[in-house]
Amino acid sequence: MKIEPRMYVAIHYTLTLEDGEKADSTEGGEPLGFIQGVGHVIQGLDQAVLGKSEGERFRITIPPELAYGLPDEEMMREIPRENFPQGVDLTPGQGFTANGPHGPVSFRIANLTDDTVVADFNHVLAGRTLTFDVTIAEAREPRAEELAALSGGGGCAPEDCGSCGGGCGCN
Repeated sequence: MKIEPRMYVAIHYTLTLEDGEKADSTEGGEPLGFIQGVGHVIQGLDQAVLGKSEGERFRITIPPELAYGLPDEEMMREIPRENFPQGVDLTPGQGFTANGPHGPVSFRIANLTDDTVVADFNHVLAGRTLTFDVTIAEAREPRAEELAALSGGGGCAPEDCGSCGGGCGCN
């Protein structure tokens, strides 16, 4: 069965960066499952599975624009150094998680002075070209509970189609 829009897809993958560094993999674990076209995975990977079949293997290189985007200067924020725990040795590149108004947010230290920390809230892979080695582990019609979960998680259920403003790609 060829993968069509809004089908359930499960993949095993290995993600490598431009320098050949292995960044992530499902090797030895469960495959990554998602419904195609609803924004559960990066756009380039979501598009790449279309037309593929269960058991098929492929490699795709995805530019930043179809992955986590380009770094955005507006995602850089100056935070008073006093907002960080005393005694913690702060260094550029160090990652933190903070409580934001909508839950936890991650950032890295881009730069620091005696008084401020420049926090980079861009995704850690923003601006990076990603290469995925993919095996399609499963391709099928989504189950009712998988579709129902979309209404609360970035998509819309078939009976509400369009209620998400078209963000799920269904209309």
